[in-house]
Parts: sequence; C-alpha cells; structure tokens
Amino acid sequence: MRHGKYRFIIGFLAIPLALYGVLVISPFIQDFQISMTSWSGLTPEKNFIGLDNYQKLIHNDLFWKALWHNVVLLLCVPVVTLAFGLFFAFMLNVGGRRRGSAGVAGVRGSGLYKVIFFFPQVLSITIIAILWQQIYNPDTKNGMLNSLLASIGLSSLQQSWLGDSSIALLCIMVVMVWANVGFYVVLFSAGMASIPGEIYEAALLDGASRVKTFFRITLPLLRDTVATAWVYMGIIAMDAFIYVQLMSVNAGGPDESTDVVPLLLYKTAFRDNSQYGMAAAMGVAMLIVTLVFAILSMRLSRRERIEF
Repeated sequence: MRHGKYRFIIGFLAIPLALYGVLVISPFIQDFQISMTSWSGLTPEKNFIGLDNYQKLIHNDLFWKALWHNVVLLLCVPVVTLAFGLFFAFMLNVGGRRRGSAGVAGVRGSGLYKVIFFFPQVLSITIIAILWQQIYNPDTKNGMLNSLLASIGLSSLQQSWLGDSSIALLCIMVVMVWANVGFYVVLFSAGMASIPGEIYEAALLDGASRVKTFFRITLPLLRDTVATAWVYMGIIAMDAFIYVQLMSVNAGGPDESTDVVPLLLYKTAFRDNSQYGMAAAMGVAMLIVTLVFAILSMRLSRRERIEF
C-alpha cells in the first residue's frame, strides 16, 4: 500500500519536475557555461576562458555603477510602493467613518478609488512610458509638468527631468511606484477584507486610534501578504529594464546615471561588440543578487502564523 502511494506521488511529480528542470534550471546552467567562454554569439566557436569574464566584471566600473542603481531601486521602490499601497488600502477599507450597522468602513467612494488606483495596471508599460515622457517633457510650454509649475508660479523649478543626471533615476522611480501601487492597493484590500470586523470594533470600543489600529492590528495580520508583496516588488526593482530602456536618455543616460544591470547586459550582448560571454557573467551576478535578496526576505519575514 505504501509503495503504491509513492508511485502515485512520483507519477504526478515526474512530469512537472522534468519541465521545471528543462525550462528553468537548464537555462541557468547554460548561462553559467557561456559566462566561462569568450563567445560572441555570432560564431559557433566558444573558447573556454575560465573566470576571465568575472575578473573583468569585478574591475568594470560601469557594472558596479549599474548594480548600485539596482540597489537604490531595491531600497526605495518597494518601500515607497508598499507604504502607499498599505496606506491607501487602509483608508479605503478601514479609514472611513462608521455608516449604518457597519462596524468599520472605508472612506466615501472607496469603490471608485479602487478602480482609479488600479487603472495603471491595465496599461502596458510602453504606454505608461510614453505618457510619462510627455509629463517629463523638458519644453517649458509643451511639457505637462513644466507647464503646471509655470502656471502656479514655480517656474524656477522647471527642469529637464530625464535629461538631468542628478534626478533622472528619481524620475523613473516615481513612474515605477505610480505604475505598481494600484495592484498592491487591491492586494492589501483583499487581505484586509479577510480580517474579522469584530477585531476592529473591539479595538475602536477600547479607544484605539486609527493609527494604533493600523500598526497593532492591520499590519501584523497582513504580514504574510506584505512579505510576499515585498519579494515581488523587489524583483521588479531589480529588473527595471523596460522602464529605463524606454524612458531614459540614450538607454541608461545621461552619463549612465540611470543604467541598470539588466540593461547593461542587453547592451553588452546585443549592441556593444556582441560580448555574449561577458553578458552571461552579468546574468549570473544578477541571479546571485536576486537569490540572496529573496532568501533574506523570506527568512526575515518568517514567523508563526497568526490564526484569526
């Protein structure tokens, strides 16, 4: 009987594990093999050069600059996005005045606000990039942001937003937050809807303020959801390829101030002398960084599950 059970389980797992090995694990192994060659991607010859590509990568200032930009994105974009997502979700579900028999309620018109917040999620990133390029247009008359500043008497703040190396990356981070915050508002709203209203009612009857209710009830009970969202948002921040490629000046400019590792990998493989071996080494480095981030995030968020 026991042997029959194992055969049954192995029969179900064999095909998914085989597909996972071929489609997910195998590309990583091939990438590591290519990273130890001087392959150009244009010829069949792959000369083995050992760890030379990794040694070049260690002394490549452009790589470290791009990696630093990824770290900045990783530190800033998930924190700001999830903070806005939690705040708006709390206001839409718990932050309003009590109406009728409802113990807790969101602000008036919360259903409409959820649709508005979620709207960027139905747009492709290409459309979002074009939209924000118009907003960041440096023209003082046709640029939406510069025109707005001029109309309220703040002409001194007009900028070449994406053309200034000191603020270009910040401008792209704003777009990433705007594009993703709506999804997390909906995700956290679904999580808050599963929290029994009696818990909030009891806290409010005891005189707890909205702020204390958020930090003592909502946030602890949503910790698993926030941890999962943190990993997803971190992976988006570690990528950022499409945002930088579409919005930055000369793909990573000005002066490589917005360059990120995925974009540098793309340029190394397909634009700058087709250095596939070096690009593969960058891919391995990004894989290690992303794995470290995911493992740390999951371990730090591990705790006993709260039943409610």
